[in-house]
Amino acid sequence: MHFDTLIIGAGAAGMMCAANAGGRVLIVDHAKAPGEKIRISGGGRCNFTNMYCDPHAFLSQNPHFAKSALARYTQWDFVELVDQHGIKWHEKTLGQLFCDTSAKEIVAMLRKLMQDAGVELRLQTSVSDLTKSESGYAAILSGPSGETPITADTLVVASGGKSIPKMGATGLAYDIARQFDLNVIDTQPALVPFTFAENRFTPLAGVATPARVTANTTSFDEAILFTHRGLSGPVILQASSYWSEGQDITVNIDPDNTLMEALRAKRQDQGRKNLTTEMAKLLPARLVEHLAETMDLSGNLADQSDKRLSEIIDKLQNWKMTPSGTEGYRTAEVTLGGVNTDQLSSKTMASKAIPSLYFIGEAVDVTGWLGGYNFQWAWSSGMAAAKAIAAR
Repeated sequence: MHFDTLIIGAGAAGMMCAANAGGRVLIVDHAKAPGEKIRISGGGRCNFTNMYCDPHAFLSQNPHFAKSALARYTQWDFVELVDQHGIKWHEKTLGQLFCDTSAKEIVAMLRKLMQDAGVELRLQTSVSDLTKSESGYAAILSGPSGETPITADTLVVASGGKSIPKMGATGLAYDIARQFDLNVIDTQPALVPFTFAENRFTPLAGVATPARVTANTTSFDEAILFTHRGLSGPVILQASSYWSEGQDITVNIDPDNTLMEALRAKRQDQGRKNLTTEMAKLLPARLVEHLAETMDLSGNLADQSDKRLSEIIDKLQNWKMTPSGTEGYRTAEVTLGGVNTDQLSSKTMASKAIPSLYFIGEAVDVTGWLGGYNFQWAWSSGMAAAKAIAAR
């Protein structure tokens, strides 16, 4: 059985590529349904792109690699596609675009696009004995109906990274890359919560507050969430992509720099009140109680000089701590690292050495910020490969 294109992985990038590559396309996935990470994303509503998507929001050993694909298929191109299919959406925060109803609408849209293009989809199917010859690729598909030998002119690897293994994530893309002599940048979990030794923040579990978190000189402002295991929340997930084991992070729980003026005003009007009592009106009470154990927050407001208040604020704005690690691939939203972009064409996503071999989506060493950026990379890289395949 021969196909023009074999695509391994029916996730966001794979389905986008399949729907637009043209010719006879087969897309396979070992999951029971396509687009499972789409389905669970964004609390079930799929944060499908970001209004402010730009190359600066992506990490890679080659920071310029993503520019071409992102420029040729933009967030607005995908929004137009969503609109064409009658999917209602809204902006949540910071340019993040979500479906009004369900992420399943995005999956259904991609399935319809593939169906209209005549794409053959095989689920609960694995690929083995993958080889290349002068005429193309050969493999054995193992699925519900048994084993089937197939051949294809072109191979697209869209099987993702290692994040969320319970959804079926594996390192297959990296194995295939190495099989064809492509280098793989060391991977690590990204957009992932931090853990701390001795359940350091267990008493604060469930407390959330706005914060600025800095890791390796890169800072983000958003909500921080204290958990039984450590720290989470959007700002922590963002910072985790820039953190390396053993490094400190800096937490600023007064990111708008308003606490000093607020405490000075309270000192004038409520000088006889306890410092901790009044701080608990400006910050979560349990957080203030926790901080009081390590900082001298005793006394009434009237007892606090400007110098003393300034010292307290400085500690709140420069709270340094060292995570013991992260929660790992189990909860990581994406994988940092992947197939080395130096060996791929930024225009087509094809191997420079093997022009009929493509790597797209999370498998590649391109990792976006939290907030729809990684989905946009899936759409953009998938479309870049599809256009190149259609033009072959």
